[in-house]
This record gives sequence, structure tokens and C-alpha cells, in this order.
Amino acid sequence: MLDSPTALDPHDVLAQPTRAQLFELLGELRRPAGTVELARLLRLHPNGVRMHLGRLQQAGLIARSRARAARGRPRDLWTVAPGARPAGEAPHAYHDLGRWLARAIGSGRSGQRGVEAAGRQIGRELAPGRAVGEAEALQAAFAALGYQPTVTRGRDGRLTYHLGNCPYRDVARECQPVICALHRGITRGLLDVLTTRARLAAFVPHDPDIAGCVIELRNVAVADAAPRRTADA
Repeated sequence: MLDSPTALDPHDVLAQPTRAQLFELLGELRRPAGTVELARLLRLHPNGVRMHLGRLQQAGLIARSRARAARGRPRDLWTVAPGARPAGEAPHAYHDLGRWLARAIGSGRSGQRGVEAAGRQIGRELAPGRAVGEAEALQAAFAALGYQPTVTRGRDGRLTYHLGNCPYRDVARECQPVICALHRGITRGLLDVLTTRARLAAFVPHDPDIAGCVIELRNVAVADAAPRRTADA
């Protein structure tokens, strides 16, 4: 048995096709999913899927939480780990970005406001299809996009997301205002779907090579709030 959850090389782990499929599927879902659901979607046996999920967790690529059940033991729920970078490397991240920018340019709206408006519609489409807690849902979506989010909660109830990675840093170096406008729009679109109360209070870009961009939300319900700090599971 391996003692450390980071003892495995993520690249070696993802060289196995089933694990690569599971990781990609969790990135597409952008929400926690159970072992049985993942097995059903991939048409595999849950026992084999459970083993592969364990390897992905050991490599620090996915995180596990527990959902209480009315009867029996709590079931495992899996999501992309906040510290993972599923969309942080070419070519996947840049393929998505290229499509989104082409869509924004083709929308007929000009300037950064037009890019943000297009990004907002994209964010609505990217939002997880199944309701979970507001704060957790947004963190899962950011993690799936490769932003490496951590969350803090202020005494006034505001939530602050600190993004540890810019998955589009190479392009952002050349046209950061456009890329950030797109990301701001995507964030607003996610909020449109994931919550009826939370509002974007601040969106503060940083140097894409250093990352650390800050997204601040207000009016997040207490029941949905994240813990004071969440990091890799």
C-alpha cells in the first residue's frame, strides 16, 4: 500500500485508459459523482471503477467526500481535486479556449463587454447539471476547469475563491483583458445556474504566470457555505 496520496505520478496514473476516462468524465460533469454512477456512465463494474478511483485519489487528481444515506453506510462522492490541473495543460485547455473565443467573436458584440456576455452564456452551459451546495458547486466547476481553487469564508459571510493556476496563461500573457473578461463572464454564468442568491462582489485578476486571481461572492446561504478553508482532500 502507498502511504501518501501524492505518492503516484499523475502522468503515469492517467496512462491507464480507464483512469483517463474517469478523470475526463469527472471534469466534464463538474460536480461530485458516486462510484455506481461513474461505473454506469462508462459501462463498467463498480468494483473495478472503485479501484481506479482509489489510484486517482492517491495521485492527487481527484478528491473523495461522503454523502449521508437514509440507510446503510455513507456513499463515496468523487470530484476533481482542487489542486489538480485537468485543463491546465495544452492541448485540451487551449482547444476549449479557442472555441470559446471564436464564439465570443462571432456573437456580433464588440469589446470586452461582448466577450464577457458570450462567456456568461458559456458559463451557464458549463454549470453542473445536478444541484449541490452553492459554494461547493462553484469550487468543483473551477477545479474541473483547472484553476486550482481554494476557498475562505469571511466573518461577514462573503466567500473568497483564490485561484492557484491559470490554465490559459500563455494566451493571457498576450491579451489578458480579453481572457479575464471571458473568465468573468463564465463565472457569472455559473452563478446564474448554481445559485439564486449569491452575487459576484469582486473579480481581481493577477499575473497569469503567478496566478492567485481572486473571486469574491456575497449572499451565499449559510447552509451552502464552504468551510473556512478548503484545500486538496
